[in-house]
Amino acid sequence: MAQTDNIYNKPLDQIAGFCFDEQVAQVFPDMIKRSVPGYEKIINTIAMITERKAIENSNLYDLGCSLGAATLSMRSALKDKRGCQIIAVDNSQAMVKRCSETIYAYRSETPVTVLQDDICNINIENASVVVLNFTLQFLTPEKRLTLLTNIYNGLLPGGVLILSEKFIFEDKVSHQLLIDLHLDFKRNNGYSELEISQKRSSLENVLVADTVKQHYTRLQQAGFKHNNLWYQCFNFGSIISIKD
Repeated sequence: MAQTDNIYNKPLDQIAGFCFDEQVAQVFPDMIKRSVPGYEKIINTIAMITERKAIENSNLYDLGCSLGAATLSMRSALKDKRGCQIIAVDNSQAMVKRCSETIYAYRSETPVTVLQDDICNINIENASVVVLNFTLQFLTPEKRLTLLTNIYNGLLPGGVLILSEKFIFEDKVSHQLLIDLHLDFKRNNGYSELEISQKRSSLENVLVADTVKQHYTRLQQAGFKHNNLWYQCFNFGSIISIKD
């Protein structure tokens, strides 16, 4: 059962870089709900996109699957798609353990393989849907284009990448307003100023966000010609990219 996120509710002598360890895995559903505006909307829409874009006898990938929310969303939309399988990947042992328990607790005709690995090591092949749900931002910038190129090459014609990320914005005035609105969102969800400050420090240099323009440029370099921001709430959003 998910626990309340209170990781940063007491003063810490040293604030370590954020990592997806057992402590985070225990509170992750609560943390995401209270920290990421629009997360539930994105998860629900992943099912809608999957229903339209999944191809029979193809692979679907959830890269950086955490506890498997996107995997479950995709799987729920594959009832009428024969021969599909989902590969869910995360490099965190704690996340993979809990994800596996959740996925395998429910029977489904769609097979799911949960792997503990670096997503950059995964060979994407025969894919119709690939999800990077708030994952790319945790890779070092120099690895991002290589991963997206690997995804593009492994997608079937008409295949889709769903890329959800935290954004930064070139216009400083609107950028600051969106940051402030996100902070208000967290305050309204019960986070204290201490929690907000300490978590921000832990994420510094761990989560490196890009502008939407940077994402578009990188996606085009990887081969994607059809890229659009389909959802945004404050400084969080999701892009859909389709292979010709």
